[in-house]
Amino acid sequence: MKSVCIVLHNHYDGDIRVRRKAEALISAGYSVDVLALREPQTPRTYTLGGVQVRAISLGKKRGSLARYAYEYLAFFLWALFRVTLQMWRRRYVLVDVNNLPDFLVFSAVFAQWMGAKVILDMHEITPEFYMSKYRIEESSIWVRLLKVQERLSLGIANKVININEPIEDLLVGRGLPRAKSTIIMNSADESRFAAVPASPSGADLGVSDDAFVFMYHGTLTGLYGLDIAVRAFAIAHAEMPGAELWILGSGPDKPLLQELAQQSGVANKVRLTGQVPSSEIPSWLRRCDVGVLPLRSDVFLEFASPNKLPEFIVSGTPVIVSRLGAIRHYFSEDALAFCEPNNPADLARQMVRVFHDSSLRRELVARAKKEYAPIRWEVMKDRYLRMIEATVGPAELNAEPRVHGPSRRRNAVTQRQIRNA
Repeated sequence: MKSVCIVLHNHYDGDIRVRRKAEALISAGYSVDVLALREPQTPRTYTLGGVQVRAISLGKKRGSLARYAYEYLAFFLWALFRVTLQMWRRRYVLVDVNNLPDFLVFSAVFAQWMGAKVILDMHEITPEFYMSKYRIEESSIWVRLLKVQERLSLGIANKVININEPIEDLLVGRGLPRAKSTIIMNSADESRFAAVPASPSGADLGVSDDAFVFMYHGTLTGLYGLDIAVRAFAIAHAEMPGAELWILGSGPDKPLLQELAQQSGVANKVRLTGQVPSSEIPSWLRRCDVGVLPLRSDVFLEFASPNKLPEFIVSGTPVIVSRLGAIRHYFSEDALAFCEPNNPADLARQMVRVFHDSSLRRELVARAKKEYAPIRWEVMKDRYLRMIEATVGPAELNAEPRVHGPSRRRNAVTQRQIRNA
């Protein structure tokens, strides 16, 4: 059996994208080790879904650039030591490194020298991420340095994974060979939603059965525009009798959102539930009438493929979402109710429109599922495993190549997707 190491500067249990990849490798017959951050009260080593996890306690006390630098450097040095040590014992055929930071890929340099192939999964585009977070100008020395380390990191990797075509185009423009890139979208594992009852009762969730629910689930931070959603709901709620806005999750903006709801006179209609276990999210989404993703527009989010969007789609929920570049690349105006980003009045208009038109909600759900089909997880999983096999061969040394169905040709929506399929 061939062994793979996955390196992740995050908590493995909560990183759905990485867990899907690791479990796909297990299902294909590979042995998988993960190096990650340790969550409080979690053992340093444990097994989850057949994946062997080793974690280090560093915390995630983000804020200043100095704190980011400390966390990244400390984790990099630990990962460099662990990957090299475990390479002697496990003889990895592949090391799958997930950014941020990009330079984490160099933790696999000795493993690569010893024969392992290296994949860099670009969860984020680093220069744009920091330009957005710290309002740094593109012309600054810091952004130029980030682009240099990005280019070096892409250069050492044997293969690069990108999360959508606009990001691939951006990185190709910065020197990435297109033949080196494969697109693995942020898709939802539909099996998580298939086992959920179609209509969980409000009592099961501790809420009312009567409300018409607009819902957001995820991190409560300024980039994701939850203050815009509260302002929009305050504008629209008089025209939507029985409507409520439910915000699931935790984050630094929670006190601000509570105060804003109070000041706007909608505190009794805006529910901030706090953090919900990921295993319970499918049940909450079944109770949702309309999903809301009011992302702000900036240099980073124009390239975003939010994880929450496919979760709404596979749960059969119509979605109101900001009109941003990468989302518009994959979905039409007939599939999603687009609103102008950073615009509470336009979001309020879409809320009222979708609230009053049940036939529109059904049409949005049907069209979104159709447009999502070529990028759903089963397609992405098959694409990922084919890339792995093309790079290191089947899991078993004497195994026959996997037989792949014709769906990848039927589902291709552009020539580039055909190339990546």
